[in-house]
Amino acid sequence: MKTRSKQLLPIAALTGLVVLSGCVTDPNSPGLEYMPDMYRSAAIEAYVDYGMDEYAFGWAEQAEQRLIQSARKPVKGSIAFQPDAKEFAMPYPYPNTPAGYEAAGRELTSPLATTKAHIEEGKAIYTQMCTQCHGEKGEGDGALSRNGHIQGIPSYSGKLKDLPVGNMYHTLTYGKGLMGSHASQLDQRDRWLVIEYIKVLQNGGELPEFDEAGNAVESASAEAGATAMND
Repeated sequence: MKTRSKQLLPIAALTGLVVLSGCVTDPNSPGLEYMPDMYRSAAIEAYVDYGMDEYAFGWAEQAEQRLIQSARKPVKGSIAFQPDAKEFAMPYPYPNTPAGYEAAGRELTSPLATTKAHIEEGKAIYTQMCTQCHGEKGEGDGALSRNGHIQGIPSYSGKLKDLPVGNMYHTLTYGKGLMGSHASQLDQRDRWLVIEYIKVLQNGGELPEFDEAGNAVESASAEAGATAMND
């Protein structure tokens, strides 16, 4: 009996210590937390995969796994946060309909200023993405046209000479006729950049005049026309 009492004594002492440690004098204290993981969950970082069981894998495997992004796709209609390029982050407001095409032609204008740098960027995109059909000078004589794969591509200095920039952007976004959508290949800014170069092709390849800062200078005839309209 004495032996059993001696065995129970440490257990009783430990129980007493636990009970006493839970008795605190501070009324604002939450007391002893016996299972902290039940009170506070682990902080989860964005773009980190916590799927690996830390008891089944070593630290090296966990560290490698946590370098893999695991965020879900954004909700449909989400707008990317681009504080320095808000004009290229908003959803396109015109539907893929004939009415939407006509409205874009009447209302949509480029957020980009016509500058030498923008035209050069647009030319690089045009050379890479558009010459196969439209040709280097925009005459509709690209390789696919010459080989007979696509016929009847209009010239930018001919039939498409006065095509508004809004119609161009709408076509790049949705596609029109034999031309497919380029929205997956060109983001909003790239579409406007290539249009800046197409405007040069509409002018027969002649570049506008630029000031010392590289900004396009409005011609005297255009200024006179604008003045007459305002009068």
